[in-house]
Amino acid sequence: MTTTDDIVLKLTDVVKTFPGVRALDGVQLEVRAGEVHCLLGQNGAGKSTLIKVLSGAHTPDSGEIMWLGQPAAFNSPQTAMKAGIATIYQELDLVDGLSVAENMYLGHEPHSAGFVARRTMRSGAAEILARLGHAEIPVGREVGKLPAAAKQIVSMGRALSREARLLIMDEPSAVLAHDEVQNLFRMVRALTAQGIAVIYISHRMEEIREIGDRVTVLKDGRTTAANLDAKATPTRELVSKMTGRTIEYVFPDKSDKSDKPAEELLLSVDGLSLEGRFSDISLNVHAGEIVGITGLVGSGRSEVLETIFGARRATAGTVAIGGKVLRKGSVNAAVKAGIGMAPEERKSQALLLGEPIYRNVTLAGFTRFARAGFTDAGRERSEAQKITQGLDLRPNDVRRPVRTLSGGNQQKVVVGRWLLGGTRLLLLDEPTRGVDVGARAELYQVIRRLADEGVGVLLVSSEVPEVLGLSDRVLVMREGRLVREAPADELDEDTVLDLVMAGSLLDGADLASTAPEGTAA
Repeated sequence: MTTTDDIVLKLTDVVKTFPGVRALDGVQLEVRAGEVHCLLGQNGAGKSTLIKVLSGAHTPDSGEIMWLGQPAAFNSPQTAMKAGIATIYQELDLVDGLSVAENMYLGHEPHSAGFVARRTMRSGAAEILARLGHAEIPVGREVGKLPAAAKQIVSMGRALSREARLLIMDEPSAVLAHDEVQNLFRMVRALTAQGIAVIYISHRMEEIREIGDRVTVLKDGRTTAANLDAKATPTRELVSKMTGRTIEYVFPDKSDKSDKPAEELLLSVDGLSLEGRFSDISLNVHAGEIVGITGLVGSGRSEVLETIFGARRATAGTVAIGGKVLRKGSVNAAVKAGIGMAPEERKSQALLLGEPIYRNVTLAGFTRFARAGFTDAGRERSEAQKITQGLDLRPNDVRRPVRTLSGGNQQKVVVGRWLLGGTRLLLLDEPTRGVDVGARAELYQVIRRLADEGVGVLLVSSEVPEVLGLSDRVLVMREGRLVREAPADELDEDTVLDLVMAGSLLDGADLASTAPEGTAA
């Protein structure tokens, strides 16, 4: 029987908005002492924003947070840590140049007579490591010289050094080898046995089954299910709670290719590998075809695009355009062959925010507008204007600084840059990230029109409906490998999520719970 004394954290109707985005829309969450509470949701469901609210990095706009039975407001990370909430992010925020003990006590070092009490710090660190079952880790060793699993133990030790009552773990197994995950689980169980609550975020259904007690599901910033039994709730039910949507996707009609001859093979990727990221990727894109890649963050999707574009140097395999193999690790060779790329982080990787629109559009082919050391700005503006008119850029004043445009129109500028150079293959990484619903439909129209004009498109998106609705063919990635390729109309969202998350269709796990009603598993 649960009592109110068991509840260490309770969120009621928590809302957090950013310009144009309602990231959290009335979230409900209840976490008990000594439990592993799993937080589940697709990319963009609001998990990261919720973590930042609990860790003090964001302040909610409304709603109530009850911590240890009292109303609480975490206005900074320091406030949250002092209250007893510690967060271990997927990208561990340790200082490589400091020792294990120094990292554990960073920001709250013990002092004596105005000096750091290093002996006390080392003995305290050693005691914490022993509690975690890892007394073998030297407290004086530089953290940068430790393997990933040991670094995670140090991060957990840092939380214990602050006497944390709640530990938030964001994809903690992502940096671990398979045999290290069981050790992680052992430590988590040791923490919960001491009454420490754990919020565990993972896309791996088998982990949730093994380590979790209860599950809360987020979708589009809302809580769609709360306090489900982590071990008994069928995978099908969890997936269905993640896939119902409030966002409307309006996709253009796909071209009917059934009675048309096959278009020329444009891109051919054979056995492409990048050590530590992905391996043995083979795929094709024909002229006029949109091929979508979907999978979880960290599955290697973006790295595949970057390697095809030459921004990363492949460790094995080949990339060919029109049958001609490209030089590895050369963006220049890719661009000359007719490949263009719109990266996920357009503001930091693709745009010169302080420059006018026309200069951003002409950037990739800048030399064609230069003569005798000077550029012909008038010709630049004229050529850019033709491109932006075709993309229905609003407002269509190419002299405006690109930073004044909305996210959707900024993305049109990035796409337009490659159209100016006669691009044959367009690589799009998260093309609608940070774009409002109305602008998404416009971008979908632009992408489909380019394909109808013969441009090949290879796109990556975290949003499964976007990939299915926009693509002709879909490739599903999981942990650095392609696990399924099929025409888009032969897949549905539940099937894709099952492949990338639970893996049950591949591994034989929990097939009975994912099979449709009335069918055999």
